[in-house]
Amino acid sequence: MQLKIKEENIKKNLFYLLVVSALIRSFLAIFVELGNDEVYYWTYALYPDWSHFDHPPMVGFFIQIFSFNLLFTDEFFIRLSSVIFMTVNTYLVFLIGKQIKNELTGFYAALLYTASIYSFVITGVFILPDTPLCLFMFLSVLYFIRYFQCEKNGDLLLAGLFAGLAILSKYSAVFIWFGVGLYVVFYSRKEFKNPFLYMSALISVICALPILIWNINNEFISFTFHGNRVGFFGEFHPEYFLIEIIGEFLYNNPVNYILIIIALIALIKGNRSVDDMPRRLLLCFSLPLIFLFWIFSLTRQILPHWTAPSFVLLLFFVAAQFADKQTYDSGHLLLPKSVVRSLSLLLIVLSVGVVEIKTGFIPLNFSERSKTVQRYGEGDFTLDMYGRSILMTEFQDIRQEIINSGQMKDTDGIIALKWFPLAHFDYYIARPLGIKMFGFRDPSEIHKYSWINKYRGDLQLGEDYWFITESSDYYEPDKYLDRYFEDIIPVDTINIERCGKTAKYAFVYMLKDLKKIPQTWFVDDK
Repeated sequence: MQLKIKEENIKKNLFYLLVVSALIRSFLAIFVELGNDEVYYWTYALYPDWSHFDHPPMVGFFIQIFSFNLLFTDEFFIRLSSVIFMTVNTYLVFLIGKQIKNELTGFYAALLYTASIYSFVITGVFILPDTPLCLFMFLSVLYFIRYFQCEKNGDLLLAGLFAGLAILSKYSAVFIWFGVGLYVVFYSRKEFKNPFLYMSALISVICALPILIWNINNEFISFTFHGNRVGFFGEFHPEYFLIEIIGEFLYNNPVNYILIIIALIALIKGNRSVDDMPRRLLLCFSLPLIFLFWIFSLTRQILPHWTAPSFVLLLFFVAAQFADKQTYDSGHLLLPKSVVRSLSLLLIVLSVGVVEIKTGFIPLNFSERSKTVQRYGEGDFTLDMYGRSILMTEFQDIRQEIINSGQMKDTDGIIALKWFPLAHFDYYIARPLGIKMFGFRDPSEIHKYSWINKYRGDLQLGEDYWFITESSDYYEPDKYLDRYFEDIIPVDTINIERCGKTAKYAFVYMLKDLKKIPQTWFVDDK
């Protein structure tokens, strides 16, 4: 049975979409533990700065604002800005679609945007830099389109402000201005004579100044780090490109991805569902970023969600073509079957994903190594969002027993060797127990914890520390820590169950008498 609505009720149905979407995402934000990246960005709010090792500061500001400066620290409030602003973003998508064509285009675009796994989950439930990025990207795109349609300089200045805030959210937002530059060079050279264009760009630069100031004060370490992650040169790896394409296919919703390809082929064949100006501008915004990361993926492993904002912008062409082919039944507008399939697939993925995280009914640890105790659960990415609350309860009892025996002090901190699960242990274990969590490795491995260590008084010679490592991401303590501590004593093994079955193990160690604080940080592979 095909879904149908009354065309005059588009805004009412948009409202229903926004409400239902927000309710589902609120439930997910409460029900699922924080992932590796999310819990790490919590430290941006815990220790705010002009910028950070990995990303600009905006995601930390969002967490601070919506948790009332971490007055409320449960998962829902850490993620609240994502729940709210994905709802706002959906409405902005509607406005952009309406601006470039009509209300129906905006409505179809909003439905497709909601169906995107990147949009609904990564920016709508999880708290990542993409949450503020998408908000300010959509605002800047909306006002750039309005400017080039109506040539009101106020719109141009607002677009520059929002583009600057997008850059303050994630470095890839510089492609907003790259897209504007391409459009002006090829289609609107008269803009070079408009002083407001340069004022708009200057506003963006001023917004981004905190990033530059922080990097100047920290030897440009963030730029260096990201420069090593991408590049044009290196050994050719076609499998990386294939992984990237598969990742894009999944992250953007397979139905949406296929619809985007079909829409782009239609454009090449001369389809003009979108007028020249917005069509050209949207292509300038989206295609360069996609092509650049595709080139990077030939020599380096990159993450599929890096290109996702560009694919979201291409959904407007799909929506516009659907609007041109609208069909009716008894005076009601029939929703395109592809849109319904896309939304249905999203709901299936969400249902299966939540059940898998909570039950582990699909075995995801396929390697032989994962069957050993030390590596049990390795490869099961859903364990990144499961079991830390259980671990905290078990460790609390073990720790108290050891303290009561006089072997450790209640002030002894915990160390870990990588930013994940370092931040997880910090949020779920150290924070509720009121003890300090430290990183113990190179900045490329512990990231912001290189600075957090200093804020917390740093590691001290002669002190004892706890070390916890999980079988799903196991670090051999003797390999990494033997040269730094007088003794490494295994204490206990914690069995973390999921639905009555072992999901993973956690191993607890006492590290006695720190005899050397690394001066030249060591970097070893696991």
